Amino acid sequence: MVDVGQFLGLRAAKRGGPPAAAQAGILDDSQPIPQPAVRFSAGQIAVLFVALAAIASIPILLYPWPPLSDYINHLARMHVIAAVGSDPDLALFYQIEWQAIPNLMMDLIVPILQRVMNVYLAGQVYTIMSFVLILSGTLALNRQLYRHWSVLPLIAFPLLYNNVFLVGTMNYLFGIGLALWALTTWVALRERALALRLAVSTLFVLALFFCHLFAVGVYGLGLLAFELQRLLSMRRQASSVDGAVERRIPAWVDFVASGIPFLPVVPLLLRSPTWTLRWDFTWELNGKLNGLLFVIEVYSRQATFFLATIVAIAALFAVRHRALQFHPFGWILLAVGGVTYLALPRVLFDTYMADQRLPIALAFMIIACAHLDLRDEFVRRGFATVLVLLLAVRAFEVQGVWRELSRGTNSFRESVRQIERGSKILVAYADPDNGDNARDLWLTHAACLAIIERSALVTTAFTVLGKQVMHVRRDYRDRVDTEDGTPPSIRQLLSHTEPMDWDDDPPYWSRWTTDYDYLYILFTDRGYANPDPTRLTPVFAGNRFVLYQINGTQLAGAPKTSH
Repeated sequence: MVDVGQFLGLRAAKRGGPPAAAQAGILDDSQPIPQPAVRFSAGQIAVLFVALAAIASIPILLYPWPPLSDYINHLARMHVIAAVGSDPDLALFYQIEWQAIPNLMMDLIVPILQRVMNVYLAGQVYTIMSFVLILSGTLALNRQLYRHWSVLPLIAFPLLYNNVFLVGTMNYLFGIGLALWALTTWVALRERALALRLAVSTLFVLALFFCHLFAVGVYGLGLLAFELQRLLSMRRQASSVDGAVERRIPAWVDFVASGIPFLPVVPLLLRSPTWTLRWDFTWELNGKLNGLLFVIEVYSRQATFFLATIVAIAALFAVRHRALQFHPFGWILLAVGGVTYLALPRVLFDTYMADQRLPIALAFMIIACAHLDLRDEFVRRGFATVLVLLLAVRAFEVQGVWRELSRGTNSFRESVRQIERGSKILVAYADPDNGDNARDLWLTHAACLAIIERSALVTTAFTVLGKQVMHVRRDYRDRVDTEDGTPPSIRQLLSHTEPMDWDDDPPYWSRWTTDYDYLYILFTDRGYANPDPTRLTPVFAGNRFVLYQINGTQLAGAPKTSH
C-alpha cells in the first residue's frame, strides 16, 4: 500500500501504518492492516451498509416512474417481453427476437420479476439490485485488497445518483456492479489454481457480455491495471536477493493468460447483430471534462460544488494526518483508466456516451483502493460526519427535484389515459434543441408509457436491430424510428402535410397525417398554440407537452389497415 501523505511529501507525525511487507504487493504476500486500526466489525459495517442502502433507495421506492431519460423506454420493452404473448394489441405491433446482444440483463431479469409483480415494481427492484450490486462490489473489492472489512467504501453511496444514471443506462449500471464483483473474485483467486481462476473469470465475462459490452471493457480495464501492478511488484522483488522467487509459470505468461477469459467475447460479438453497428463511432475531445463531472453531478451545480469541496477538504485532512492510504493498484488504475478514457470515442457501436460512462465505473474501483485509519476518535467522528453529510445532501437534492418532477410525470400519466388502446402515436419536438436539461430528461421517452398502459405503437420505442430484442413488425416498421434518432420537429411535420416525392427514402413520419392516431408534442412552452387546428385536436395539455388527436385517421377501435 502507498501512504498518500508520504507519496505527496507531507510531513506529519506517524500514527502507525501497514507493515513493510505490505508495501511490496497486493497479493498473498501483503499483510493485513492490524485489526485495532479498523474499529468497525464486519457486523457493524453490514448494518451500516443496509441502513445506507435503504436511505439511498428512498427516491426509487417513492417514485415508481423515476424521471430518468431512457428508463421508461426500457421498462416498456420489459412489459412487451412479458405481455406480448397475451396482449393482441402489443402482438400486432411488436415481436421479440432473442439474439446474442450485449445489452440484455434487464431484459432477462425484469420480465421474470413481472410474473409476480407489476412492471413498475419490477423496475424498482432491478434498480435497487443494481445499487446493492455496485456498493457491495466496492466493499468486497476493498476487503480483498486490504484483507479486512472497512467502512471507507461506504463513502461511495452518494455516487449512486450520477449523470450516467439520469440517462437511464440500466444494463450498464448493473454491469458496473457485476464487474466489481468479477474483479473482487479475481483478486481472491489470484494465487489459486490457474484453471479455476480462468474458469470463474470466463463465467463473469460471459455474464458481463449480456449485461453490456462496455461492462466487459470495465472489467478488462480493471483486470489489466491489477495485473500490471502485480507484474511491476514481482519485478521489483526479483531485483532483490531476498525477493527472488522461483515460479512454475513465467510472470509474462501468467500476465498474458489473464486475457484468456475474454476470448469468447470475439465469436459472440461476431455472431451478434451488434457487429453490424461497428462502423458507427465518433471521437470527440469536447465533453471529456463533462464526463468527469458526470460522476458527482446530478441536478444542481451548487450541490455538486458543495460535495466536491467537502470531499476535498476531508481528503486533505486525512492525508495531512497520515490517515489515508491508497493501494498501488489504484495508481495504475488511474493511469490506465485515464489513457483509455481519452482514447475512447463518444459513439461506439452506435451507442452514445461510450467514453462518458467510464469515469463513474472507475470511481467505484478507485474508492475500493483507499483505506482510512480510524483508530483516532477525531478521524472516526470526521468520517461519520462526512458520510452522513454527503448522503444527506445527495438524497435531499434528488428527492427535492424528483418531487417537483413528479407533477410532470403524473400529468403525463393522466394524458396517456386519454389514448385509445392499440393506437399509433407519433412523437415530435416543439423545439429540436430542447431535451438536454437534466430536469427535462424524463420527457424524452415519456410517450413510451403508452406502450405499457395502452398497448400502443410509439415511434420512439427502442427497436434498433442489433441493440434490442424488441422489434416492430414488418407492417408497421416504416412508421417508427428504427435508428434511435431525434424525433421530428413540429416545423418539419407541418412542411410535409401532403404526399410528396422524396429523392431518398422518406422519413418514417412522412405520412404522419394518415399513419398515426395521436401526436405528442414535447418541450412546449406555457400557452402553446395548436400548430395545425385543421388536422390536430387538443386532447391534453400538460407541463412541457401537449397531446393531440390527429383528425381523419382511424382510431384503435376501427379496423386497422397497413401498408
